[in-house]
Amino acid sequence: MQPTTDATVFIVDDDASVREALAWLLRSRHLLSESFESGEDFEAMLQAGFAPSQACCALLDVRMPGMSGLALFDKLAGRGLTEVMPVIFLTGHADVPTAVDMVKRGAFDFCEKPFSDNALVDRVVQALQKSAEVMAARRTKTLLQARLAELTERERDVMRLVVEGLPNKLIADQLDISVRTVEVHRARVFDKMEVKSAVELANTLRDL
Repeated sequence: MQPTTDATVFIVDDDASVREALAWLLRSRHLLSESFESGEDFEAMLQAGFAPSQACCALLDVRMPGMSGLALFDKLAGRGLTEVMPVIFLTGHADVPTAVDMVKRGAFDFCEKPFSDNALVDRVVQALQKSAEVMAARRTKTLLQARLAELTERERDVMRLVVEGLPNKLIADQLDISVRTVEVHRARVFDKMEVKSAVELANTLRDL
């Protein structure tokens, strides 16, 4: 899956020249970016109610005055944003062990300064792809939950037994209803869940 054309890379670095160089580099690969000069500025955007609607990732400098990149990562993790907004740390040689530890804690990757432009952008693209995949999966889950909410209690009962692989006759016996009633409920379940078979229904429910 490719990230959408309006995917955004958030650059958080206290060095203006680094921010400008990264923004230029990303533009050269047709990637949009937004820059922040401190962790506090980026957190302010989060506190203002920011919620990602398109694929995104963050480039965080490990060492910054005030809130460090590590502290900002913890803020993102606390808000449950690190899956939908993968984090790539920009680090000096001395901070590599710390960056490795952050990857173990859920960061997407780190790039040691001075980094290869192509290698960095390649990892950014991969992070945006991951973000797009996570967002698509979440949208699918929300849609399936909405479809499930439309089912009646009896339709849920029938659906559970259909997924278990029971034939209509056994479902009718277990629920003490007629086979014809089972057939009607089964058809309604398939229609509401937008599937055509019991196998497709079972596979759909695995996404929840």
